[in-house]
Amino acid sequence: MLRSFYAFALGSLLLSAGAAQAQSQVPRPTHDFAITPADLAGDAARQCATAHIGAAQRRPSTTILHRAKMERYDVKYYKLDLALENNSRDVAGSVWMRVRVRTQAIDSLAFELYQGPAGTATLLIDSVVINGRRSPGIRRIGPDATAALAQPAAANSLLDARIYYHGTAPNGNSSAIGNAFNTATRYRMDGVYYPYDVTWSLSEPFSAHEWFPCKQVLTDKADSSDVWVTTTLPNKVGSNGVLSRTVTLPNNKVRYEWKSRHPIAYYLISVAVAPYIETVSYANPAGGPRIPIVDYVYDQNALSYYQTEINRTAGFIENYSGIVGLYPFANEKYGHSMAPIGGGMEHQTMTTQDGFDFTLTAHELFHQWFGNNVTCGSWEDIWLNESFASYGEYMSLQVFSTPAAARSWMDTAHQYALSNSGSVYVPDTTSVGRIFNYYLTYKKGAGVVHMLRYLLQDDTKFYRALRTYQSQYANSTARTADMQRIFEAEAGRSLTYFFQQWFRGQGYPSFDVRWNQVGGSFGMRVSETTSEPGVTPFFDTDVDYRLTFSDGSTRTIRVHQDQPTINYSTPVAGNVTNVEVDPDQWILNEPGATNFDASLTLASRASAAILPLQVYPNPCREQLLLQDLPAARATAEVLDVTGRVVLRQVVEAASPKLHTTTLAPGIYGLRLLSASGERLAQGRFVRE
Repeated sequence: MLRSFYAFALGSLLLSAGAAQAQSQVPRPTHDFAITPADLAGDAARQCATAHIGAAQRRPSTTILHRAKMERYDVKYYKLDLALENNSRDVAGSVWMRVRVRTQAIDSLAFELYQGPAGTATLLIDSVVINGRRSPGIRRIGPDATAALAQPAAANSLLDARIYYHGTAPNGNSSAIGNAFNTATRYRMDGVYYPYDVTWSLSEPFSAHEWFPCKQVLTDKADSSDVWVTTTLPNKVGSNGVLSRTVTLPNNKVRYEWKSRHPIAYYLISVAVAPYIETVSYANPAGGPRIPIVDYVYDQNALSYYQTEINRTAGFIENYSGIVGLYPFANEKYGHSMAPIGGGMEHQTMTTQDGFDFTLTAHELFHQWFGNNVTCGSWEDIWLNESFASYGEYMSLQVFSTPAAARSWMDTAHQYALSNSGSVYVPDTTSVGRIFNYYLTYKKGAGVVHMLRYLLQDDTKFYRALRTYQSQYANSTARTADMQRIFEAEAGRSLTYFFQQWFRGQGYPSFDVRWNQVGGSFGMRVSETTSEPGVTPFFDTDVDYRLTFSDGSTRTIRVHQDQPTINYSTPVAGNVTNVEVDPDQWILNEPGATNFDASLTLASRASAAILPLQVYPNPCREQLLLQDLPAARATAEVLDVTGRVVLRQVVEAASPKLHTTTLAPGIYGLRLLSASGERLAQGRFVRE
C-alpha cells in the first residue's frame, strides 16, 4: 500500500545513469509504453507507507482476553449488506459471519466493532441473531463485543451470526484508531482540485472494525465473501471479486452485489462509492484465461488524464504471471477504484488508488500475489508483503523500461535503506509507524530480496523460489521462516546466517580495499566494518569487484567475505588501473576506501584455489561431519562472526568429525590448515 502525503520528486535520482542490472529471463510482454520522467518521479513505497500510517495512526485496541475469545472459532464467510452513500460516513445494515467452532464448545461469540467515547462517532448494535435465534445479551467494552448464544454451540459446529448495526464510522484524532472509512468532497489531479463526492474504505492494519464487525486476526482468512451495497444513483460501488448482480430499487436506489470465492484477509475487504465511470480492458497471460481489468474512474477528465498509465496494467499482469505464476484471482478480475487516499491500497482484486503512475500501479498489483494470495502471518513479517511488492516495481522497470531506470531505482532504494539502522523484522507489532516504516519495511526489505537473488546467482532459481512460495502458501499465510526454507532449497544450504544478518540484524557493512599488482598477479586485502557492530558485528556475504584495465576493458570477480579481513589474489592478463566495490549495486553497503598499495604482499596461492568445504548436518548440534578432507590430517579452525578463532581441533580423514558442543548457537566460519599453515579448504556452518 502507498500514499503520497510525503511524496516528493525523485526524478533526478531515478533517472540518473547506472550500470545495467541482469535482465529478467521472462520474455518481454507485448504491452510496451514509453517511460517518461513523470512516471518515475513518484515514490510508490513512500506512498504506500504513509497511506497505511495515515489510515491507522494508533495501536490495535482489542484486549488479549478478547483476542483469546475470538480464537475459539475460525471465520468461514463474510457477507456485508450495507447502505452507504458517497458523501457520508454513515453505515447501516448487517454483516453475516459464518464461523466454525474450534475444539471446545462456546456459549458466546466475540468480535470487534468500533465504539467511541460518549459524544463521539460510534457504531451501535441493533441485534445479533445466531443460528436463527436472537442473542439474549450483548456486552461491549470499547471495540470488544461479545454476544451470548441462546444455546451453546458444540465443538466443530458451524454458526451463522447476523449482526445488525448502524452509526457513523469514526474519522479523526481523538475518536478513532484511524480512518478506515472516509469521505471526501474533491480530488486533486495535476495540482488542481476538482469537486467530487467519494467514500471509501482502508482497513489495514487494525481498522476494519471501524466500519464492519469482524475478527482482525491475520491467520484467520475467510474462505469467501460477499459485499452488497445499496446506494443512490448514479453512484457505482467497487469491491472484491465479481459483480454478480445490480438490482434497481425504489426511490432512485440501486444495490451492487459483489461476490468473491477466494480466501480473503479481513483488511482486504473493501468498498468505494462514487458516481464513477467504468472501463473494462483485458490481460492475456500466457497459458491462462483472459482476465478482465475493471476500472472505476472518477470521471472522463480523470480517465483522459490517466488513460496511458491505466493501460500499463495488462502488461504488468502478464509479466508477473510469467514470473511468479498466474494471477491468483484470474477467474474473477483485477481492477481499480479511485479515491483520494494519496496513493494506493491493494484491496483484493480491486486496488484503491488516487491516481496512476508506473511504480504505484506495479507495486499495488504485485501485492495481489505478495500480501493477498499469500498474506504475512504476523505483522513482524510485513516485509513478505511490502518488500516484495516494492521489488515488483524494480522487476517491472527491468522489463518495461531501461537498465538505467532499473539501476536508478535500486540506487535510490539503497540510499534510503542505509539511512535507518533498524531491522527488517518488526519488533513492535502494535506500532503502525514501525510496521510500515518506509526505510526498513519497503526499501531495506527490497534490498534484501535483491540480495537473495544475488545469493542464488541464477534467475531461474530465484523466480522458481517465488513461484514455490506462491503455490505452497496460496490462499493462506506464511512467515519469514517459510520463505527462508524455500530459498534454502534452491541454494542447497542453510541460509540461517543470511536471515540473521539481514532480516533480524541491523545496519550494513562497508568494505575498505587495498590492492596491488605484481606482474600477472593481482591481489587485494578487504577489511569489513559494520555500522551497528553491537548488534550485527559482521556480514558474511559474497561481494563483486570490478577490475578496470589500462586498455579500458573490465573484469568482475566475486569474492566471499567470510571474516572481517580477507586476502584475495588472482592472475590477470593486463594492468589494473581501478577497483570498484559492488559495481552493480547488489549488496546493501556503504562505499569504503579503495586504494592502491604497493606495499601489499600478494598471497602465494589464489583464494580461488582454496577448496569449498562441505559439512553436515548444517545446522548442527553436537558434532559436524567434514566431507572429502583434502588431506589425511589437518587443523580445523572455527571463527565467530568477528573473525576470532573460538575452536581449534585436529581432524583426520579416517574420522572427519568436528566436536561442537563447546560452541554457543550462532554462525561460524571454518577453515582447514595444513601442517605448514597453508589454507586447504573453507566453509561455514550454523550451530543450533
